[in-house]
Amino acid sequence: MKFDFDGKVALVTGGGSGIGAAIARQLAGNGARVVVADRDRKGAEDVVEMITGAGGKAEVYEVNVADAIEVETMVEFTTRTYGGLHFAVNNAGIGGPSAPTADYPLEGWQQVIDVNLNGVFYGLKFEIPAIIASGGGAIVNMSSILGTLAFAQAPAYVTAKHGMVGLTKTAAIEYAKHGIRINAIGPGFIDTPLLSKNLDKAALAYVTGLHPVGRLGTADEVAALTCFLLSDEAAFITGSYHLVDGGYSAQ
Repeated sequence: MKFDFDGKVALVTGGGSGIGAAIARQLAGNGARVVVADRDRKGAEDVVEMITGAGGKAEVYEVNVADAIEVETMVEFTTRTYGGLHFAVNNAGIGGPSAPTADYPLEGWQQVIDVNLNGVFYGLKFEIPAIIASGGGAIVNMSSILGTLAFAQAPAYVTAKHGMVGLTKTAAIEYAKHGIRINAIGPGFIDTPLLSKNLDKAALAYVTGLHPVGRLGTADEVAALTCFLLSDEAAFITGSYHLVDGGYSAQ
């Protein structure tokens, strides 16, 4: 499905690989000017090169979303570079250690919460005023199926993704009258570097089998839903949590 994003400015965190890269490419392919933000500058540069090579417009921004000042500066860079901000996708995230709750390392807990939850709050805090100043727009927060479900050995990740859904709903009702729609997406297990780096072959086969469709999802499938939620086609959708999970949550 094609969308008319001409004249729109989009910011994508975690845009240097996986889901974020697919979102950045699809946004640019539909006419948006995109800031590809990632802690991995090389990954972000590669995505920008792909976008510009295909005739799109994109810029790189290196950011650690766990740092509020860096996030504020990222948004300022976006508005200074392209003259405004209409779409934001808070996608940056990490997997974290695998351990039961009582054995979970304190440092790992703090790191996951800082990136996966605090990073989204910082994004909203600085993106919302910029979008209001630009006349309105939409935000998508990348949660997970674990935004409403549990998963053993991942207490920090599950907590952060649950919190993100609540944060999304709260911000959505606060800013609906300001012309901003805010939604969350709950992907199932998606075939991305984040997954392959955190799971061995046996674990990967196990999580694949958890999906009734019998496969992992793709980054492009998540990106397609993201672009729809950002588009005017979704003008009556806000404060929602949308699954793209191959039937995982229906079991």
